Amino acid sequence: MKLTWNSSRRTRAHSSRRRSPAPPTIPDTIAPNLALDQEIAARLAAGEPVVHLGLGEARLPVHPLLLDRLAATTAANSYGPVAGDQALLQAAAGYFARRRMPTEPEQIVAGPGSKPLLFALLAALPGDVVLPRPCWLSYVPQALFAGRRIIRVPVPDGCGGVPDPDAFTGVLREARRAGLDPRTVILTTPDNPTGALAPPELVRRVCELAASERVAVISDEIYRDTVHHPGTPYASPAEFLPARTIVTTGLSKSLALGGWRIGIARLPRNAWGRALRCKVLAIASEVWSALAGPMQAVAAGALDEPPEIVEHLRASARLHGAVARAVHTVFTKAGAVCPEPRGGFYVYPDFEPARPVLAARGLTTSAGMQSYLLDQHGVAVLGGHHFGDDPGRLRFRAATSQLYGRDAGEQWAALRNQDPVRLPHIAARLRAIAEAVETLTSYPLAGPSPRPR
Repeated sequence: MKLTWNSSRRTRAHSSRRRSPAPPTIPDTIAPNLALDQEIAARLAAGEPVVHLGLGEARLPVHPLLLDRLAATTAANSYGPVAGDQALLQAAAGYFARRRMPTEPEQIVAGPGSKPLLFALLAALPGDVVLPRPCWLSYVPQALFAGRRIIRVPVPDGCGGVPDPDAFTGVLREARRAGLDPRTVILTTPDNPTGALAPPELVRRVCELAASERVAVISDEIYRDTVHHPGTPYASPAEFLPARTIVTTGLSKSLALGGWRIGIARLPRNAWGRALRCKVLAIASEVWSALAGPMQAVAAGALDEPPEIVEHLRASARLHGAVARAVHTVFTKAGAVCPEPRGGFYVYPDFEPARPVLAARGLTTSAGMQSYLLDQHGVAVLGGHHFGDDPGRLRFRAATSQLYGRDAGEQWAALRNQDPVRLPHIAARLRAIAEAVETLTSYPLAGPSPRPR
């Protein structure tokens, strides 16, 4: 079912009743996931044993086909077209078409990672931004950098990445009464931080509400090709609301090319989409000029999806699922409530059932749990407060892909093994996590507890 956009309805009829909210506060610190990664790198370099679950990096080796493609194109040192060259645009159009989104090359914009593209979209789109709570930690600062204000909508129980449709309309109308102007909602499927995948019916309902509330959709689908099981139902918002959905993706998660910085955006094939694409290209031309030539060649080769790449993606998704499920089991056995991971490489446990035990240790916040696990047990996680969650919730994100190996040899072994959690290097790290959380949720011995954090 495709939803239409009623552009004739006025979006500012309530303007006379508006108050003026305080302007957004611009962040002035490095992103917490990257700051934590730098801290862990320093600890590891100093010989400190740490199980690193803090950074959402795919931690897989580069496929040889892509290495060869890069080596063959290192002399491509011209700027090139801002949107991307024709080979890349054609390959990206084919990629989306194979995912039930018919696409023409002129709908595509390439950039140095999906993050700059997301920022350009937020800067180009009018109004304030609606986000699920919790959500990926960079959405909020990017919106603030673009001068937008944030409206948060909780996610349904057991889900993530998509706002609860039962709360969506009420939250937006209350935001308008408070003087905000919600015009864009960001959905993430599969989700970071929860690892959950919203079912197609939930996506459809939110798209219906977005249409009725005159809100555009940015669908962040960078984890789409990491869905653990091939037969899992998946629907992009672009299938339900094609006229007002922008899809972003990249190669950093599915093909572990985070350091190569390759991102793609697909805009609607209508007058609104063409006008928005012109704005995004104007921003791109002034900020990054063009995706690096060798990376355009790599992207075109990857998005054409030759059989070797397709099989590599399938093997990667199997590995992501096996290890995420193993970590999920560790946390649930320790008493946490946790959404089932169905895509990507994240687990998001909630230790609320263990609050009395944790409170006895002086732990009553997600920040306290993050610090305690690292300082006392050498397990690095990222507290839920970084994702917009209530700081008093006992939740954190664990990036399970960090367990695949610290070098290419361990990573290839994990990728090729049908039961990777039994590999010695992965099994040892799973035991270390289990020991840490089991100790965490056991009643402490008599004596002073750490100060609450």
